[in-house]
Amino acid sequence: MAEDHGSSRHMSSMSMSHKELGDDDARVVHVGDPERTNERLQFAGNAVRTAKYSPLTFLPRNLFEQFHRLAYVYFLVIAVLNQLPQLAVFGRGASVMPLAFVLAVTAVKDAYEDWRRHRSDRAENNRLAAVLSPGAAAQFVPTEWKHVRVGDVVRVGANESPPADMVLLATSDTTGVAYVQTLNLDGESNLKTRYAKQETLTTPLEHLAGAVVRCERPNRNIYGFQANLELQGEGRRIPLGPSNIVLRGCDLKNTSWAVGVVVYAGRETKAMLNNAGTPTKRSRLETHMNRETLFLSGILIALCSAVATLSGVWLRTHQTDLELAQFFHKKDYLKVGKEDNENYNYYGIAAQIVFNFLMAVIVFQIMIPISLYISMELVRLGQAYFMIRDAKLYDASSDSRFQCRALNINEDLGQVKCVFSDKTGTLTQNKMEFRCASIDGVDYSDVARQRPVEGEPAWAPKVPVKVDREVMELVRNGGATEQGMNAGEFFLALATCNTIVPLILDDGPDPKKKVIDYQGESPDEQALVSAAAAYGFVLVERSSGHIVIDVLGQKQRFDVLGLHEFDSDRKRMSVIIGCPDKTIKLFVKGADSSMFGIIDKTLNPDVVQATEKHLHSYSSVGLRTLVIGVRELSQSEFQEWQMAYEKASTALLGRGNLLRSVAANIERNMRLLGASGVEDKLQDGVPEAIEKLREAGIKVWVLTGDKQETAISIGYSCKLLTRDMTQIVINSNSRESCRKSLDDAISMVNKLRSLSTDSQSRVPLALIIDGNSLVYIFDTEREEKLFEVAIACDVVLCCRVAPLQKAGIVDLIKKRTSDMTLAIGDGANDVSMIQMADVGIGISGQEGRQAVMASDFAMGQFRFLVPLLLVHGHWNYQRMSYMILYNFYRNATFVFVLFWYVLYTGYTLSTAINEWSSVLYSVVYTSAPTVIVAILDKDLSRRTLLKYPQLYGAGQREESYNLRLFIFIMVDSVWQSLAVFFIPYAAYKNSAIDSASLGDLWTLSVVILVNIHLAMDVIRWTWITHAAIWGSIVATWICVIIIDSIPTLPGFWAIYEVMGTALFWALLLAVIVVGMIPHFAAKAIREHFMPNDIQIAREMEKSQDSRDVNHPEVQMSTSTRA
Repeated sequence: MAEDHGSSRHMSSMSMSHKELGDDDARVVHVGDPERTNERLQFAGNAVRTAKYSPLTFLPRNLFEQFHRLAYVYFLVIAVLNQLPQLAVFGRGASVMPLAFVLAVTAVKDAYEDWRRHRSDRAENNRLAAVLSPGAAAQFVPTEWKHVRVGDVVRVGANESPPADMVLLATSDTTGVAYVQTLNLDGESNLKTRYAKQETLTTPLEHLAGAVVRCERPNRNIYGFQANLELQGEGRRIPLGPSNIVLRGCDLKNTSWAVGVVVYAGRETKAMLNNAGTPTKRSRLETHMNRETLFLSGILIALCSAVATLSGVWLRTHQTDLELAQFFHKKDYLKVGKEDNENYNYYGIAAQIVFNFLMAVIVFQIMIPISLYISMELVRLGQAYFMIRDAKLYDASSDSRFQCRALNINEDLGQVKCVFSDKTGTLTQNKMEFRCASIDGVDYSDVARQRPVEGEPAWAPKVPVKVDREVMELVRNGGATEQGMNAGEFFLALATCNTIVPLILDDGPDPKKKVIDYQGESPDEQALVSAAAAYGFVLVERSSGHIVIDVLGQKQRFDVLGLHEFDSDRKRMSVIIGCPDKTIKLFVKGADSSMFGIIDKTLNPDVVQATEKHLHSYSSVGLRTLVIGVRELSQSEFQEWQMAYEKASTALLGRGNLLRSVAANIERNMRLLGASGVEDKLQDGVPEAIEKLREAGIKVWVLTGDKQETAISIGYSCKLLTRDMTQIVINSNSRESCRKSLDDAISMVNKLRSLSTDSQSRVPLALIIDGNSLVYIFDTEREEKLFEVAIACDVVLCCRVAPLQKAGIVDLIKKRTSDMTLAIGDGANDVSMIQMADVGIGISGQEGRQAVMASDFAMGQFRFLVPLLLVHGHWNYQRMSYMILYNFYRNATFVFVLFWYVLYTGYTLSTAINEWSSVLYSVVYTSAPTVIVAILDKDLSRRTLLKYPQLYGAGQREESYNLRLFIFIMVDSVWQSLAVFFIPYAAYKNSAIDSASLGDLWTLSVVILVNIHLAMDVIRWTWITHAAIWGSIVATWICVIIIDSIPTLPGFWAIYEVMGTALFWALLLAVIVVGMIPHFAAKAIREHFMPNDIQIAREMEKSQDSRDVNHPEVQMSTSTRA
């Protein structure tokens, strides 16, 4: 079990424990006196506000946030330029409409979301709490939460939540215990114990006036708290820690009432400080899209420069004729003979070139598609909806659906090449079962001797435990022997050395047998305490100062004189117990790597040697192991420890380090009692999932805190490791040995590479490395060599790694390759890894919700990774890639039509296409079909994608979105624009048709052409797809008719004139046929002569659908970048 014991969340609290505060920086809280508390420094009030805007700030702030997108700034500049008389191409209203529409849609969405936040804030702030009124009356009066202040004394009833973070002063329990549930805070449903100090518990509330709490500044560490309490008239400071504070967001359970003093309120409570969102990530596709956007900008500048240059040439050539030109005559003939009659409406050739360039930018502005950004948001929303509703991603055991917490990286799920996975709770269930023990050097792991508890015990743990007959006999009847006493002491250690809360259930199946539910933060501790209960050492009661254990039918009280909780530095926990026989014992349990350093091996060397052998045996079969030790303390040793502990626990400066030092001083010369083996079963479907991921070309790295043997055993169980793999093990205890191991590993990799002539004969490699070696590698900057070895291996297994090392390993790959990384975990120790990876997935498991809260996506089981990546990831990537390229193509086609027209109109930037049609083209005419197709279309079925995991490689190889495809669609857009412009131009060249009629024909031609282009690429048709594509064409026709029916707009009645001729319909047909020839030909040639994996699989689907027979599997491409 190693350093995973206890709660891995303690690791995440280390970042705050290193920032410990001195008295000068401490917050001073006067109990029951909020006026005096807030006199010198006005602390935050308790009103919370999660809303972003107010009615006054909404418009400016929302616009400011939206204009962080440079594309919006670009379109704003375009709209402003169009307002200038010299540059006006479109009507002023028409030029502003696209940007205004996009801004308005986003603003309405943001306003609705913020309105909901305002409503939630009002409900929260207006809740009532019982606050102690100042003065002689000292009564609790109902007070709205928003009026509670730091220093107020508050009373909380059963099943209620405290209005702010408060230090406990008293509870309904005579021992000062309060039980809290932190479900709303960190997602954990297990009850946790909080304690009121005996000094405040026995003091009437009215006599606490004048007491002072000194605590650390507000911070977001929900598992740490450092403070002390000084009662009036006493010089002694009483230490306060995490077990003495109840946080806002907790619920009081199994306790009638609790009274506390508010130390943090409102936005300074730990719950509010943890409301910050996860780091913003951008999808790789969006990053690549910026590259193509730059290319489009280059094309736009080239077109505008060409128009501006040619206009300058034209003006230079015709400068003698400009007097007669409507827009260029130099003299104002109304002012003939006057001196100020020059330069009328004409600024010279150079100025006109600049004006024409800017006007061209306005005309060709949609080359950069403004609607693409809002389309991408809508598509991601639709994709997220279908992922959330997917029954294959629903976990019935935890009743949890898939969660999409970051909408902007959906498509990254289709390009993952490296998966970094935690083990405990991610690959395994994190539901621990006690399997075996080594006691006093004797191995009790024979499964044949294990059976359910016999007889009618008065107490029974809620989770049944199988017991070893021999051990049970030893415990019950061998108490007089040394071996029997050691066995009893072993189970007594399991029952006492923990932080478990026992709850006696009244609804058990047998009224004569009392069922105990053991609640705790660690599943390991629950398993060990349940095992102790099964063997007759039943923990039945816990208070702030003692525990009650039913020892073989006799209740005995043990005083808890001291407790050093588990931390990732010591990798162990200890408890000092006052026994009924007046002896004082120190029980310690922890990882073997930590425990054997503090055990006195001279006491019983044979037992130590045998236990080490048993530990290796347990680990080899995948069990999590713990070592248990004991030492009897003399009265002087205890008093010395007590003084040091009290001094360390009352310090605000360096308290964590001082307590660790005190623990290290007492935890020495231990006598070895034995070791335990706990099984953490694999989740359902894990081996199959890892096999599928490997077939898809995805490398799986497992990063765990378990010892090497346990990790390797689990690796074989889940098919991560196979018997034909060559293992490279780096497990070093010094820098020099680590360097040598790394050099040897590189030599082995190079040798095996030279022996492998092709990919089929290549020997699979597995790298197994431990945390100590990683420390040496990162300290000596040998990451490059580690990367060289790791990237050559098919599997990497890292054991005994700390949380920051997990993030460092992910960063090692991110910095040196372009591979998409995904991290998946379930605990607080996985948060840094999840946030470091390109895609972070949290498992809603037994270890709280920190991983989920930090993740981009959350789900209930590791096996869901297969449908998520291979199905939804593939679909999301293919759809989004096509949609982006299609948006570039459809807008470029329209712009090139406008460009050809400019070349034939003296470069004046006048347009035949109505200004409203130009504006509505990308926003209304062609936007809906691409969004619908990008949400609903499926290039392959779920069944095919799961049957052939190699198909996932298309996303890894970026087959659906790359520079080659971009160039192809731009060439296609040029060809189609030529067909759209020149076929009608050639037909009407010598006619008297007006430009407005020709513009309507061009508009309809482009819209029909791009929609048929889209229809040709659709794979799965639905009625919604039909309605979107053909409805878009109909809607365009209706809009053109309406626009041409308005007398005040240019081109009045033009569409009616031109539609009445047969030539109009013939030209529409000719444009569509000629325009689609290259796309149709390229599609046919590619699919019949150069098909890729996806097209082959699609043909197989068609054959299966038509004949319903089984086809032989086709070898898919597996070539991926190393």
